[in-house]
Amino acid sequence: MTQTRDAALQDFLTCLQEAFAVSAAPPQSRDFATELFSALATPTPAGTALPQQLPVLQHLPAACAMAQAAPPAVAKLASALERLAPRLAWKVRASGGPKASANWPEGHTNAVIVGSGGLEERTDVAIGASLLAPQVRYPDHTHPPEELYMILSQSRFQHGEDAWIEPGPGGTFHNAPGIKHAMASGDAPLLAVWTMIIRPDANTARS
Repeated sequence: MTQTRDAALQDFLTCLQEAFAVSAAPPQSRDFATELFSALATPTPAGTALPQQLPVLQHLPAACAMAQAAPPAVAKLASALERLAPRLAWKVRASGGPKASANWPEGHTNAVIVGSGGLEERTDVAIGASLLAPQVRYPDHTHPPEELYMILSQSRFQHGEDAWIEPGPGGTFHNAPGIKHAMASGDAPLLAVWTMIIRPDANTARS
């Protein structure tokens, strides 16, 4: 039996693909996006996780509002994510890590949109969202899967001990498998969509 995809989820994925298409992402990131959306062309069964909301989500509207000044494809993506947000199981990261700010535990949340625990269960790719309240620094972390972010707000990202960069709304940030990376918000909240391709030698653990 052919699987069908939830209309709101499909709208979000279409907006995400369009946002990557108009971004200034380098060739490696564009190749990643092509592989990602090729896999997503075939829907899989709907997820069963129950929605979960957290106090930090009070910052989601302000974060989404920043995307409205970005290219139209990015603004549409933020609106599509905001519509999905009440249906997602928002969670905090299970453990801390190096260099996290003191307000990080209550100042962040992540949600899986596609993948284990998401609106569509998959084992080949994972897509989710990360939200930080203002003045929060996410801990240094690594994970086996390759990752590509679509950034929807003002924010800072870092690889290892490199200088922080500020891609801005509509920017991208690519993480090679296993590379140490971090993100941080400034005076405004940080909102980003992360995407992963789960290859045989990798998994979705966000460590």
